[in-house]
Amino acid sequence: MPKFDCFVVFAEMRTGSNFLEANLNAFDGLSCLGEAFNPHFIGYPNAEDVLGIVQSERDRDPECLLTQIRVATPGGLGGFRYFHDHDPRILDTLLTDPKIAKIVLTRNPVESYVSWKIARATGQWKLTNVKKRKEAKAHFDAREFEAHVNGLQAFQVKILNTLQTTAQTAFYVGYEDLQDVSVMNGLARWLGCSAQLDSLNTALKRQNPEPLSEKVENFDEMQKALSRQDTFNLTRTPNFEPRRGPVVPGYLACAKTPLLYMPIRSGPEPMVTQWMAALDGVNTGQLAGDFSQGSLRAWKRERPGHRSFTVIRHPLARAHEAFCSKILSTGKGSFKGIRQTLRRVHALPIPEHEPGPDYDVNAHREAFTAWLRWVKANLSGQTAVRVDGHWATQAQSIQGMGDFTLPDMVIRETEAADYLPALAMQVGHAAPPDPEPVPTEAPFGLAQIYDEQIEALSQDAYQRDYLMFGFDSWG
Repeated sequence: MPKFDCFVVFAEMRTGSNFLEANLNAFDGLSCLGEAFNPHFIGYPNAEDVLGIVQSERDRDPECLLTQIRVATPGGLGGFRYFHDHDPRILDTLLTDPKIAKIVLTRNPVESYVSWKIARATGQWKLTNVKKRKEAKAHFDAREFEAHVNGLQAFQVKILNTLQTTAQTAFYVGYEDLQDVSVMNGLARWLGCSAQLDSLNTALKRQNPEPLSEKVENFDEMQKALSRQDTFNLTRTPNFEPRRGPVVPGYLACAKTPLLYMPIRSGPEPMVTQWMAALDGVNTGQLAGDFSQGSLRAWKRERPGHRSFTVIRHPLARAHEAFCSKILSTGKGSFKGIRQTLRRVHALPIPEHEPGPDYDVNAHREAFTAWLRWVKANLSGQTAVRVDGHWATQAQSIQGMGDFTLPDMVIRETEAADYLPALAMQVGHAAPPDPEPVPTEAPFGLAQIYDEQIEALSQDAYQRDYLMFGFDSWG
Protein backbone atom coordinates (compact mmCIF):
# COMPACT_ATOMS: atom_id res chain seq x y z
CA MET A 1 0.00 0.00 0.00
CA PRO A 2 1.47 3.41 -0.97
CA LYS A 3 2.86 5.45 1.92
CA PHE A 4 1.44 8.72 0.52
CA ASP A 5 -1.60 9.65 -1.56
CA CYS A 6 -0.33 13.14 -2.54
CA PHE A 7 2.50 15.56 -1.73
CA VAL A 8 2.99 19.24 -0.95
CA VAL A 9 6.10 21.35 -1.53
CA PHE A 10 6.32 24.00 1.19
CA ALA A 11 8.33 26.82 -0.37
CA GLU A 12 8.38 30.57 -1.02
CA MET A 13 8.90 32.85 -3.96
CA ARG A 14 12.46 32.80 -5.36
CA THR A 15 13.50 29.62 -3.57
CA GLY A 16 13.76 27.51 -6.74
CA SER A 17 10.29 25.98 -6.50
CA ASN A 18 9.69 26.20 -10.27
CA PHE A 19 12.91 24.29 -10.90
CA LEU A 20 11.99 21.67 -8.29
CA GLU A 21 8.55 21.29 -9.86
CA ALA A 22 10.06 20.83 -13.33
CA ASN A 23 12.30 18.05 -12.05
CA LEU A 24 9.52 16.32 -10.11
CA ASN A 25 7.45 16.30 -13.29
CA ALA A 26 10.33 14.65 -15.13
CA PHE A 27 9.76 11.48 -13.10
CA ASP A 28 7.32 9.00 -14.55
CA GLY A 29 4.66 8.69 -11.83
CA LEU A 30 4.92 12.16 -10.25
CA SER A 31 2.86 15.24 -11.18
CA CYS A 32 3.32 18.64 -9.50
CA LEU A 33 0.34 20.87 -10.35
CA GLY A 34 1.64 24.35 -9.61
CA GLU A 35 0.31 26.66 -6.88
CA ALA A 36 -3.01 24.91 -6.40
CA PHE A 37 -4.09 27.08 -3.45
CA ASN A 38 -2.76 30.49 -4.48
CA PRO A 39 -5.63 32.88 -3.58
CA HIS A 40 -5.14 34.94 -6.75
CA PHE A 41 -5.19 32.11 -9.30
CA ILE A 42 -5.42 28.32 -9.45
CA GLY A 43 -2.34 26.33 -10.42
CA TYR A 44 -0.72 28.84 -12.76
CA PRO A 45 -1.50 32.53 -13.53
CA ASN A 46 -3.23 31.76 -16.84
CA ALA A 47 -4.79 28.42 -15.92
CA GLU A 48 -8.57 27.99 -15.64
CA ASP A 49 -8.64 24.86 -13.48
CA VAL A 50 -6.67 22.10 -11.77
CA LEU A 51 -7.93 18.62 -12.60
CA GLY A 52 -11.30 20.08 -13.58
CA ILE A 53 -11.77 22.13 -10.39
CA VAL A 54 -12.11 25.85 -11.18
CA GLN A 55 -11.09 28.64 -8.83
CA SER A 56 -14.61 29.50 -7.66
CA GLU A 57 -15.20 25.86 -6.64
CA ARG A 58 -11.88 25.74 -4.80
CA ASP A 59 -12.57 29.00 -2.97
CA ARG A 60 -15.94 27.69 -1.78
CA ASP A 61 -14.45 24.40 -0.60
CA PRO A 62 -10.66 23.97 -0.71
CA GLU A 63 -10.99 20.34 0.44
CA CYS A 64 -12.66 19.43 -2.86
CA LEU A 65 -9.50 20.30 -4.79
CA LEU A 66 -7.28 18.43 -2.33
CA THR A 67 -9.50 15.36 -2.71
CA GLN A 68 -9.29 15.64 -6.49
CA ILE A 69 -5.49 15.79 -6.35
CA ARG A 70 -5.47 12.67 -4.15
CA VAL A 71 -7.69 10.55 -6.37
CA ALA A 72 -7.67 11.99 -9.88
CA THR A 73 -4.07 12.96 -10.70
CA PRO A 74 -3.31 11.12 -13.95
CA GLY A 75 -0.32 8.80 -14.03
CA GLY A 76 0.58 8.51 -10.37
CA LEU A 77 1.17 10.67 -7.28
CA GLY A 78 -0.02 14.26 -7.49
CA GLY A 79 1.11 17.29 -5.54
CA PHE A 80 1.47 21.07 -5.57
CA ARG A 81 3.47 24.01 -4.21
CA TYR A 82 2.23 25.89 -1.13
CA PHE A 83 3.59 29.25 0.09
CA HIS A 84 2.97 30.92 3.46
CA ASP A 85 0.34 33.30 2.02
CA HIS A 86 -1.72 30.63 0.24
CA ASP A 87 -5.22 29.63 1.39
CA PRO A 88 -4.85 29.21 5.18
CA ARG A 89 -8.00 27.07 5.45
CA ILE A 90 -6.25 24.03 4.00
CA LEU A 91 -2.95 24.35 5.90
CA ASP A 92 -3.89 22.36 9.00
CA THR A 93 -5.03 19.44 6.84
CA LEU A 94 -1.79 19.53 4.86
CA LEU A 95 0.32 19.54 8.00
CA THR A 96 -1.54 16.98 10.11
CA ASP A 97 -2.42 14.30 7.53
CA PRO A 98 0.39 11.70 7.44
CA LYS A 99 -0.79 10.51 4.02
CA ILE A 100 0.33 13.86 2.55
CA ALA A 101 4.09 13.88 1.95
CA LYS A 102 5.79 17.10 3.03
CA ILE A 103 8.72 18.49 1.05
CA VAL A 104 10.30 21.61 2.61
CA LEU A 105 12.33 23.75 0.21
CA THR A 106 14.48 26.55 1.66
CA ARG A 107 17.01 29.08 0.50
CA ASN A 108 19.31 31.58 2.18
CA PRO A 109 16.82 34.39 2.95
CA VAL A 110 19.21 37.11 1.77
CA GLU A 111 19.53 35.38 -1.60
CA SER A 112 15.78 34.89 -1.95
CA TYR A 113 15.09 38.51 -0.93
CA VAL A 114 17.58 39.92 -3.43
CA SER A 115 16.26 37.62 -6.16
CA TRP A 116 12.70 38.78 -5.39
CA LYS A 117 13.73 42.44 -5.60
CA ILE A 118 15.42 41.90 -8.96
CA ALA A 119 12.44 39.97 -10.34
CA ARG A 120 10.10 42.79 -9.29
CA ALA A 121 12.36 45.35 -10.93
CA THR A 122 12.65 43.45 -14.24
CA GLY A 123 9.24 41.74 -14.32
CA GLN A 124 11.07 38.51 -15.22
CA TRP A 125 10.14 35.63 -12.90
CA LYS A 126 11.35 32.70 -15.04
CA LEU A 127 14.20 32.36 -17.53
CA THR A 128 14.34 29.73 -20.27
CA ASN A 129 16.44 31.64 -22.83
CA VAL A 130 19.59 33.35 -21.51
CA LYS A 131 19.55 35.76 -24.45
CA LYS A 132 16.30 37.24 -23.09
CA ARG A 133 17.63 37.78 -19.59
CA LYS A 134 16.85 41.19 -18.11
CA GLU A 135 19.27 42.85 -15.73
CA ALA A 136 18.71 45.07 -12.69
CA LYS A 137 20.17 45.60 -9.25
CA ALA A 138 18.31 45.20 -6.00
CA HIS A 139 18.05 47.95 -3.40
CA PHE A 140 18.30 46.49 0.10
CA ASP A 141 15.69 47.79 2.56
CA ALA A 142 16.50 46.65 6.11
CA ARG A 143 12.96 46.89 7.45
CA GLU A 144 11.50 45.16 4.42
CA PHE A 145 14.08 42.38 4.75
CA GLU A 146 13.29 41.96 8.44
CA ALA A 147 9.63 41.47 7.57
CA HIS A 148 10.66 39.00 4.84
CA VAL A 149 12.70 36.91 7.30
CA ASN A 150 10.01 37.05 9.99
CA GLY A 151 7.44 35.68 7.56
CA LEU A 152 9.74 32.83 6.57
CA GLN A 153 10.58 31.99 10.17
CA ALA A 154 6.99 31.97 11.38
CA PHE A 155 5.97 29.60 8.58
CA GLN A 156 8.95 27.29 9.14
CA VAL A 157 8.31 27.14 12.88
CA LYS A 158 4.63 26.25 12.31
CA ILE A 159 5.65 23.43 9.96
CA LEU A 160 8.27 22.15 12.42
CA ASN A 161 6.05 22.27 15.48
CA THR A 162 3.13 20.54 13.77
CA LEU A 163 5.34 17.77 12.43
CA GLN A 164 6.80 17.27 15.89
CA THR A 165 3.42 17.06 17.63
CA THR A 166 1.98 14.70 14.99
CA ALA A 167 5.04 12.40 14.88
CA GLN A 168 5.83 13.12 11.22
CA THR A 169 8.90 14.08 9.27
CA ALA A 170 9.51 15.96 6.02
CA PHE A 171 12.00 15.74 3.17
CA TYR A 172 14.17 18.87 3.41
CA VAL A 173 15.68 20.31 0.25
CA GLY A 174 18.07 23.28 0.15
CA TYR A 175 18.30 25.57 -2.88
CA GLU A 176 21.76 24.19 -3.65
CA ASP A 177 20.42 20.61 -3.58
CA LEU A 178 18.28 21.32 -6.63
CA GLN A 179 21.31 20.90 -8.90
CA ASP A 180 22.11 17.43 -7.52
CA VAL A 181 20.45 14.65 -9.51
CA SER A 182 21.14 12.14 -6.72
CA VAL A 183 19.14 14.26 -4.26
CA MET A 184 16.26 14.47 -6.74
CA ASN A 185 16.37 10.70 -7.21
CA GLY A 186 16.37 10.26 -3.44
CA LEU A 187 13.33 12.50 -3.15
CA ALA A 188 11.53 10.46 -5.80
CA ARG A 189 12.30 7.22 -3.94
CA TRP A 190 11.03 8.77 -0.69
CA LEU A 191 7.77 9.60 -2.46
CA GLY A 192 7.46 5.98 -3.56
CA CYS A 193 8.49 6.47 -7.18
CA SER A 194 10.77 3.80 -8.63
CA ALA A 195 11.79 5.84 -11.70
CA GLN A 196 15.21 7.53 -11.66
CA LEU A 197 16.73 10.39 -13.67
CA ASP A 198 20.11 10.42 -15.41
CA SER A 199 20.16 14.22 -15.65
CA LEU A 200 18.13 17.21 -14.50
CA ASN A 201 15.71 19.42 -16.41
CA THR A 202 17.70 22.19 -18.09
CA ALA A 203 14.83 24.30 -19.49
CA LEU A 204 14.87 26.76 -16.59
CA LYS A 205 18.04 28.83 -16.16
CA ARG A 206 19.37 30.51 -13.05
CA GLN A 207 18.56 34.18 -13.53
CA ASN A 208 21.14 35.94 -11.35
CA PRO A 209 24.33 33.88 -10.95
CA GLU A 210 26.49 36.83 -9.86
CA PRO A 211 27.69 37.25 -6.25
CA LEU A 212 25.55 39.40 -3.94
CA SER A 213 28.07 42.23 -4.06
CA GLU A 214 27.28 42.65 -7.77
CA LYS A 215 23.50 42.27 -7.41
CA VAL A 216 22.83 44.81 -4.63
CA GLU A 217 23.33 48.49 -5.37
CA ASN A 218 23.75 49.42 -1.68
CA PHE A 219 25.79 46.35 -0.70
CA ASP A 220 27.79 48.13 2.03
CA GLU A 221 24.58 49.34 3.65
CA MET A 222 23.21 45.80 3.50
CA GLN A 223 26.31 44.41 5.21
CA LYS A 224 26.01 46.93 8.03
CA ALA A 225 22.29 46.21 8.50
CA LEU A 226 22.85 42.45 8.59
CA SER A 227 25.74 42.79 11.04
CA ARG A 228 23.29 44.17 13.63
CA GLN A 229 21.15 41.07 13.45
CA ASP A 230 21.70 37.71 15.11
CA THR A 231 23.83 35.71 12.72
CA PHE A 232 22.19 32.31 13.11
CA ASN A 233 22.20 30.04 10.08
CA LEU A 234 18.72 30.78 8.79
CA THR A 235 18.91 28.26 5.97
CA ARG A 236 19.16 25.30 8.35
CA THR A 237 15.65 23.99 8.70
CA PRO A 238 13.82 22.77 10.64
CA ASN A 239 15.42 24.84 13.45
CA PHE A 240 15.38 28.14 11.51
CA GLU A 241 16.58 30.41 14.35
CA PRO A 242 16.12 33.06 15.68
CA ARG A 243 12.42 32.68 16.38
CA ARG A 244 11.46 36.35 16.54
CA GLY A 245 7.99 37.78 16.79
CA PRO A 246 6.42 39.17 13.62
CA VAL A 247 5.64 42.65 14.97
CA VAL A 248 8.89 43.62 16.72
CA PRO A 249 10.51 45.29 13.66
CA GLY A 250 7.57 47.70 13.49
CA TYR A 251 7.94 48.99 17.06
CA LEU A 252 9.15 52.58 17.46
CA ALA A 253 10.94 54.28 20.35
CA CYS A 254 11.40 57.97 21.11
CA ALA A 255 14.78 59.51 20.36
CA LYS A 256 15.37 60.42 24.04
CA THR A 257 12.25 59.82 26.13
CA PRO A 258 12.07 56.14 27.23
CA LEU A 259 8.77 55.40 25.50
CA LEU A 260 8.12 52.49 23.14
CA TYR A 261 5.18 52.50 20.72
CA MET A 262 3.81 49.11 19.60
CA PRO A 263 1.58 50.03 16.62
CA ILE A 264 -1.53 48.22 15.45
CA ARG A 265 -1.83 48.61 11.69
CA SER A 266 -4.50 50.95 10.29
CA GLY A 267 -4.52 52.75 13.62
CA PRO A 268 -3.55 56.37 14.34
CA GLU A 269 0.14 55.77 13.62
CA PRO A 270 0.89 59.18 11.99
CA MET A 271 -0.60 61.05 14.96
CA VAL A 272 1.37 58.99 17.50
CA THR A 273 4.71 59.08 15.67
CA GLN A 274 4.48 62.85 15.12
CA TRP A 275 3.73 63.31 18.83
CA MET A 276 6.70 61.10 19.78
CA ALA A 277 9.00 63.14 17.56
CA ALA A 278 7.68 66.40 19.04
CA LEU A 279 8.45 65.13 22.56
CA ASP A 280 12.18 65.29 21.85
CA GLY A 281 12.21 67.99 19.18
CA VAL A 282 13.19 65.69 16.32
CA ASN A 283 11.54 64.54 13.10
CA THR A 284 9.81 61.19 12.74
CA GLY A 285 12.75 59.76 10.80
CA GLN A 286 14.87 60.04 13.95
CA LEU A 287 12.67 57.69 15.98
CA ALA A 288 14.39 54.41 16.81
CA GLY A 289 13.02 51.38 14.98
CA ASP A 290 13.91 48.26 13.01
CA PHE A 291 14.23 46.34 16.28
CA SER A 292 15.00 42.68 16.63
CA GLN A 293 14.13 40.92 19.87
CA GLY A 294 17.76 41.19 20.92
CA SER A 295 18.12 44.90 20.18
CA LEU A 296 14.79 45.66 21.84
CA ARG A 297 15.87 43.83 24.99
CA ALA A 298 19.07 45.93 24.95
CA TRP A 299 16.98 49.10 24.55
CA LYS A 300 14.90 48.11 27.58
CA ARG A 301 17.94 47.24 29.72
CA GLU A 302 19.55 50.59 28.97
CA ARG A 303 16.43 52.54 29.99
CA PRO A 304 15.22 51.56 33.45
CA GLY A 305 11.69 52.87 34.00
CA HIS A 306 10.79 52.69 30.31
CA ARG A 307 7.13 52.38 29.34
CA SER A 308 5.50 50.81 26.29
CA PHE A 309 2.07 51.45 24.85
CA THR A 310 -0.26 50.88 21.92
CA VAL A 311 -3.21 52.92 20.66
CA ILE A 312 -6.42 51.24 19.54
CA ARG A 313 -8.96 52.75 17.18
CA HIS A 314 -12.70 52.25 16.83
CA PRO A 315 -13.10 49.12 14.66
CA LEU A 316 -15.26 50.90 12.09
CA ALA A 317 -12.83 53.81 11.67
CA ARG A 318 -9.97 51.35 11.40
CA ALA A 319 -11.79 49.25 8.78
CA HIS A 320 -12.39 52.43 6.76
CA GLU A 321 -8.71 53.36 7.00
CA ALA A 322 -7.63 49.88 5.86
CA PHE A 323 -10.11 49.93 2.99
CA CYS A 324 -9.09 53.35 1.71
CA SER A 325 -5.33 52.98 2.07
CA LYS A 326 -4.82 49.32 1.17
CA ILE A 327 -7.72 48.27 -1.08
CA LEU A 328 -9.37 51.27 -2.73
CA SER A 329 -6.09 53.06 -3.44
CA THR A 330 -3.61 51.81 -6.03
CA GLY A 331 -0.74 53.92 -4.71
CA LYS A 332 2.44 52.98 -2.90
CA GLY A 333 1.81 50.57 -0.05
CA SER A 334 -1.57 49.40 -1.33
CA PHE A 335 -2.33 45.69 -1.74
CA LYS A 336 -2.72 45.50 -5.50
CA GLY A 337 -2.82 41.70 -5.70
CA ILE A 338 -5.52 41.41 -3.05
CA ARG A 339 -7.36 44.34 -4.68
CA GLN A 340 -7.50 42.48 -8.00
CA THR A 341 -8.69 39.31 -6.29
CA LEU A 342 -11.43 41.19 -4.43
CA ARG A 343 -12.66 42.71 -7.70
CA ARG A 344 -12.40 39.55 -9.80
CA VAL A 345 -13.26 36.76 -7.37
CA HIS A 346 -15.39 38.51 -4.74
CA ALA A 347 -16.99 41.12 -7.04
CA LEU A 348 -16.19 44.09 -4.78
CA PRO A 349 -17.60 47.19 -6.55
CA ILE A 350 -14.36 49.17 -6.65
CA PRO A 351 -12.97 50.84 -9.78
CA GLU A 352 -10.31 49.09 -11.82
CA HIS A 353 -7.91 51.97 -11.27
CA GLU A 354 -7.64 54.83 -8.76
CA PRO A 355 -11.11 56.33 -8.05
CA GLY A 356 -11.99 59.07 -10.54
CA PRO A 357 -14.67 61.76 -10.87
CA ASP A 358 -17.43 59.17 -11.34
CA TYR A 359 -16.67 57.60 -7.95
CA ASP A 360 -19.21 59.47 -5.80
CA VAL A 361 -20.31 59.14 -2.19
CA ASN A 362 -22.93 56.51 -3.08
CA ALA A 363 -20.29 54.40 -4.83
CA HIS A 364 -18.06 54.74 -1.78
CA ARG A 365 -20.83 53.59 0.56
CA GLU A 366 -21.58 50.59 -1.66
CA ALA A 367 -17.92 49.61 -1.91
CA PHE A 368 -17.27 50.00 1.81
CA THR A 369 -20.31 47.96 2.86
CA ALA A 370 -19.16 45.18 0.50
CA TRP A 371 -15.71 45.40 2.08
CA LEU A 372 -17.13 45.00 5.60
CA ARG A 373 -19.05 41.89 4.50
CA TRP A 374 -15.87 40.47 2.99
CA VAL A 375 -13.83 41.25 6.13
CA LYS A 376 -16.29 39.23 8.23
CA ALA A 377 -15.83 36.24 5.92
CA ASN A 378 -12.06 36.71 5.89
CA LEU A 379 -11.80 36.89 9.70
CA SER A 380 -14.00 33.78 9.91
CA GLY A 381 -11.61 31.78 7.73
CA GLN A 382 -14.02 31.60 4.81
CA THR A 383 -11.81 33.12 2.09
CA ALA A 384 -8.57 32.12 0.41
CA VAL A 385 -6.93 35.51 1.09
CA ARG A 386 -4.70 35.98 4.14
CA VAL A 387 -5.91 37.84 7.23
CA ASP A 388 -3.63 40.87 7.09
CA GLY A 389 -2.62 42.89 10.14
CA HIS A 390 -4.28 45.98 8.70
CA TRP A 391 -7.74 44.47 9.25
CA ALA A 392 -7.15 41.66 11.75
CA THR A 393 -8.88 42.24 15.07
CA GLN A 394 -7.03 44.47 17.49
CA ALA A 395 -7.57 41.88 20.21
CA GLN A 396 -5.65 39.33 18.12
CA SER A 397 -2.93 41.87 17.33
CA ILE A 398 -2.32 42.57 21.02
CA GLN A 399 -2.37 38.85 21.80
CA GLY A 400 0.34 38.41 19.20
CA MET A 401 2.44 41.09 20.87
CA GLY A 402 2.37 38.96 24.01
CA ASP A 403 4.59 36.36 22.34
CA PHE A 404 7.43 38.77 23.18
CA THR A 405 6.14 41.55 25.45
CA LEU A 406 2.81 43.18 26.19
CA PRO A 407 2.31 46.97 26.21
CA ASP A 408 2.15 48.67 29.62
CA MET A 409 -0.80 50.74 28.47
CA VAL A 410 -3.53 50.32 25.86
CA ILE A 411 -4.85 53.78 24.93
CA ARG A 412 -7.99 54.55 22.95
CA GLU A 413 -7.52 56.98 20.09
CA THR A 414 -10.34 59.16 21.43
CA GLU A 415 -8.52 59.47 24.78
CA ALA A 416 -5.01 59.95 23.41
CA ALA A 417 -5.02 63.69 24.11
CA ASP A 418 -5.24 62.93 27.85
CA TYR A 419 -3.30 59.71 28.23
CA LEU A 420 -0.31 60.21 25.93
CA PRO A 421 0.93 63.37 27.74
CA ALA A 422 0.24 61.69 31.09
CA LEU A 423 2.31 58.69 30.00
CA ALA A 424 5.19 60.98 28.98
CA MET A 425 5.11 62.70 32.37
CA GLN A 426 5.36 59.30 34.07
CA VAL A 427 8.78 58.80 32.47
CA GLY A 428 10.05 62.24 33.41
CA HIS A 429 8.94 64.57 30.62
CA ALA A 430 8.05 67.88 32.26
CA ALA A 431 5.89 69.47 29.57
CA PRO A 432 4.80 67.05 26.87
CA PRO A 433 2.94 68.46 23.85
CA ASP A 434 -0.60 67.48 22.93
CA PRO A 435 -1.03 64.96 20.09
CA GLU A 436 -2.44 66.47 16.92
CA PRO A 437 -4.97 64.38 14.90
CA VAL A 438 -3.90 63.49 11.34
CA PRO A 439 -6.80 63.18 8.86
CA THR A 440 -7.28 59.93 6.96
CA GLU A 441 -6.66 60.18 3.23
CA ALA A 442 -9.88 59.00 1.59
CA PRO A 443 -12.19 60.06 -1.26
CA PHE A 444 -14.95 60.56 1.33
CA GLY A 445 -14.93 60.68 5.10
CA LEU A 446 -16.57 57.98 7.17
CA ALA A 447 -19.10 60.53 8.48
CA GLN A 448 -20.33 61.10 4.91
CA ILE A 449 -21.40 57.47 4.47
CA TYR A 450 -22.12 56.36 8.05
CA ASP A 451 -25.52 54.85 8.79
CA GLU A 452 -27.05 52.08 10.89
CA GLN A 453 -26.35 49.45 8.23
CA ILE A 454 -22.62 50.24 8.20
CA GLU A 455 -22.48 50.17 11.99
CA ALA A 456 -24.26 46.80 12.07
CA LEU A 457 -21.86 45.34 9.51
CA SER A 458 -18.90 46.63 11.50
CA GLN A 459 -20.18 45.10 14.74
CA ASP A 460 -20.85 41.84 12.92
CA ALA A 461 -17.29 41.69 11.52
CA TYR A 462 -15.49 42.98 14.61
CA GLN A 463 -17.64 41.57 17.39
CA ARG A 464 -14.53 40.49 19.28
CA ASP A 465 -13.08 44.02 19.42
CA TYR A 466 -16.41 45.59 20.38
CA LEU A 467 -16.75 43.08 23.20
CA MET A 468 -13.16 43.01 24.47
CA PHE A 469 -12.60 46.77 24.44
CA GLY A 470 -16.14 47.99 25.13
CA PHE A 471 -16.52 49.99 21.94
CA ASP A 472 -19.92 51.63 21.38
CA SER A 473 -21.38 52.66 18.02
CA TRP A 474 -19.07 54.92 16.06
CA GLY A 475 -21.82 57.45 15.42
